[in-house]
Amino acid sequence: MKLTENILNFSKSQDEPFFIFDTNIIKENYNLLKENINYSKIYYAVKANSHERIIKTLISLNSCFDVASIGELDLVLNLGSSPENISFGNTIKKEKHIKYAYDKGVRLFVADEFDEVKKISRVAPNSKLFIRIEMSDSDSDWPLTKKFGTNIEKAKDLLRYGKKLNLIPYGVSFHVGSQCYDKYMWKKALLEVFDIFETLKYEDIHLKFINTGGGMPVQHLREIPKIKDICHIINDTISEYFSNYSDLIVAVEPGRSMVGNSAILCSNVILVSQKEKNEWVYIDTGIFHSLMEAIEGFQYEIVCPFNKGKEKLYTLSGPTCDSVDTLYEEIHLPNDIKINDKIFFINAGAYTTGYASKFNGILPPKIFFIDEI
Repeated sequence: MKLTENILNFSKSQDEPFFIFDTNIIKENYNLLKENINYSKIYYAVKANSHERIIKTLISLNSCFDVASIGELDLVLNLGSSPENISFGNTIKKEKHIKYAYDKGVRLFVADEFDEVKKISRVAPNSKLFIRIEMSDSDSDWPLTKKFGTNIEKAKDLLRYGKKLNLIPYGVSFHVGSQCYDKYMWKKALLEVFDIFETLKYEDIHLKFINTGGGMPVQHLREIPKIKDICHIINDTISEYFSNYSDLIVAVEPGRSMVGNSAILCSNVILVSQKEKNEWVYIDTGIFHSLMEAIEGFQYEIVCPFNKGKEKLYTLSGPTCDSVDTLYEEIHLPNDIKINDKIFFINAGAYTTGYASKFNGILPPKIFFIDEI
C-alpha cells in the first residue's frame, strides 16, 4: 500500500497509533491468485487478519476460508460464509471442536497424526481428510518445519488409516514457510505430493485435493519473487505431473499475501533517549500491540516522511514496561527524529491487528479504512 498525501494529511489529525486498510487491494490480491492458478480454490487464512470488513470483502468474492479454531469458524459463518467453503486447517484440534465444526456443516479436516485422524473419524464421520506434510527448512522469514506436518511415508499411512475409519482420503497439504523467498520450494513440495498421489492410486485411493498452503511473500526490504512467477511454477508442475488426475483441486491458503500489503501502520514518537551506547526511539505501539513479528526479526519497511535529517542508527522500542518490547536493536532513522514525529510501517496488514493485546492497559492501534478518511 502506498503512503499517499491523503494518508499523510489524515495522520496529522491523529495523536494515537492507527492502521489504514484498503479493501480494494485485497480484491486485487484475490483476483490475482484466482486468475493465475489453474484449478484454483482459494481458502483465505483467517488468522492473518480477521477484521469483519476484510472477511465480508472476501465473502463477496466467493472466497473459501481456512479456520484454525471454532472462534474463527463462528466468525466466518456469522458473516455469511457457507460451511461447504470452510476448511478446518489446524492440525491440532480438540475433539469437541471437531464435532462442533461438523455439526455446523464443515466436512474438510486436516491431520498429521494418527490420533488426530481417530478424533475426526469418531465425531466427523465420512468427512474429507487431507494430510499435511512437513517441508525442509526454506528461505522464509517464518519456517514451519517443526510444529506441523509429517513425512511422506507417514502421510500415506495416515490416508490409508483414514479410509479404514470411514473417512474420505481427499488430499495433501504443505506450507513452504511464511514469507518464502524461494519460488522453487512450491515445485519441490508438489513433487512430494505427487509421490503420495501415485502410490495411493494403485491402492484404490484416489486423491484430488492439493493444498499448496500460504507463504507467498509481501514486499518489505528484501527482493521477493512475483506472485505470478510462483503461480507459473505451480501451474507448470501440475501440468507436467498431475495431468492424469481428473477433477483436481489446487487450493491456496493465502494469509500474508492476501492482506499484508493492504495496510499501513502509523505510530508516534513518545521519547528519544540517549543511553550509554546508543540512542533509543520509543513509539506508542510495539511488540504487544501489533508488531509481534518483529520479535523474531521480521523486517518492515519503515518511513519517516516528515523528517529530513540524515539517517543514523537507533534502537526502536515500544511503549510498555517490558524489555521484550524492543522492535529493532539497530535501525536507520533520520537524525532529526523527535517527540510527536510520525513513523510509518508499510505493508503491515497481516499478523498485526490479530496479535494486538491490551498489555499494560495500552490500547491497540485504531483501525480505519481508506474510504473512511
